[in-house]
Amino acid sequence: MSIYLTAIIEAKTGAANTLRPLLETLTDASRAEEACIQYDLHESVEQEGLFIFHEEWVDQPGLDLHNQQPHIHAFQKAANGLLAREVVLHKTRRVK
Repeated sequence: MSIYLTAIIEAKTGAANTLRPLLETLTDASRAEEACIQYDLHESVEQEGLFIFHEEWVDQPGLDLHNQQPHIHAFQKAANGLLAREVVLHKTRRVK
């Protein structure tokens, strides 16, 4: 069964232009993973620096493997100091 994840990432004031290319690189690397079905990056048109990922993974083991990838760790290191708060994650299931 697919695992759906929404991740909400908020840049510190003035950090959006630095964070955006890091998120784009993360998107490209994540889409290349075998367990990735969907990995879309969105940016708010109403709030500068607010980014939202919509993800779909084949299963929980695939998502777990994603979280262990070098590109995830590289992003976490590079984004240190750029985020306004912790990333908010919502794991969901499709209802209809």
